[in-house]
Amino acid sequence: MTNTEGAQKIWEAFCGELTQEPTDDMKEALATAIKELVSQLQYDNCDWQAPDDWKIMDVEQVMLVVNQLEVL
Repeated sequence: MTNTEGAQKIWEAFCGELTQEPTDDMKEALATAIKELVSQLQYDNCDWQAPDDWKIMDVEQVMLVVNQLEVL
């Protein structure tokens, strides 16, 4: 996967759910929402050895928030 391929797949999935034409503002809003998701769910590395700047995210927690968003 290239550097932008993952971002493109996320954008396409987002656009596939829209009922109107996507705009550049929507890209910014989507990126902001993803950043907030990461910020809410990340925690510092655990007992195993990892670089100091690594953060860990629990995939189950991500999916829990995603499911909650779908029912808002």
